[in-house]
Amino acid sequence: MPSPHHVVTLVLPSALMLDTAAPAQIFGQLGGDRYRFEIAGLRKGRVMTSTGVEIMAERGLEALQDADSIIVPGLDHYSTSSFPEVSRALVQAYHRGARIMSICTGAFMLAEAGLLDGRRVTTHWSAAAELATRYPKVKVDPDVLYIDEGQILTSAGVAAGLDLCLHVVRMDHGAAAAAEVARWTVIAPYREGGQAQYIPLPAHAAESSPPTGVTHPARTWAMAHLDEPISVEAMAEQAGMSRRSFARRFRDETGTTPAQWLLEQRLRAAQTLLETTDRAVEDIAQSTGFGTAAGLRAHFTRRMHTTPTSYRRSFANRPG
Repeated sequence: MPSPHHVVTLVLPSALMLDTAAPAQIFGQLGGDRYRFEIAGLRKGRVMTSTGVEIMAERGLEALQDADSIIVPGLDHYSTSSFPEVSRALVQAYHRGARIMSICTGAFMLAEAGLLDGRRVTTHWSAAAELATRYPKVKVDPDVLYIDEGQILTSAGVAAGLDLCLHVVRMDHGAAAAAEVARWTVIAPYREGGQAQYIPLPAHAAESSPPTGVTHPARTWAMAHLDEPISVEAMAEQAGMSRRSFARRFRDETGTTPAQWLLEQRLRAAQTLLETTDRAVEDIAQSTGFGTAAGLRAHFTRRMHTTPTSYRRSFANRPG
């Protein structure tokens, strides 16, 4: 049996508690046999967080030398924090091949190390302009939840850190494993990284919409008819709205377009079938609305960076 993937969260002074808790929950408490989780600091000992609560770092920066993945949570004092020794340790880990992730303003630490130069990244929307100004070589996208650039991954703040961690579990162990972790954490099993960080709802919408949203009936209907051609017009009809009004409210409630949402649901359904059944790829393509194996393969490869067959070979029948 392979050794569990070693994840180290680097907790620096003024670290944001929620950003620190997300990887501890996903890779630590719920990591099982898949992950070995550890908290590191500048040195072994207590680290003061943004809330005033101290966290015990099990090791110092030497922990980064043998980590498979390193996570840097956001900092409350990111504007004034500078840790040259952290930059050196992160660069060494990167060249060794470690996966490096930031949550929220933790991106400033990666940028200080030069690891974000030329990359598309994100951070908390309130800090995006400062990140772009301070590090002009970094391509900052303030409008997404997280960005996966392979060895470097960045996310927005707080809840987006959970989304990023679940995304990593999904890439490492498949959709079923990520869904199980999400179920225990009582959060949505999947939010597309390109979804908007901050979705302002009109006051009348917040006051008049039911908790599930006025587009919920259309989404429920679409999920039951994934094997059929589904147009935005048909979804709007299910919600009793015009196409234009439906599209606007759909984005207000989900942070994405009806077409993109539908594509993601179909891809998730295809992932599950590839993992849990031995049905032919052509059959899965038809039952999830892609029509043909070629259609499924094109979308799957673009989104997952692998083919349906390779995905099945990697994740089918893995223990949860």
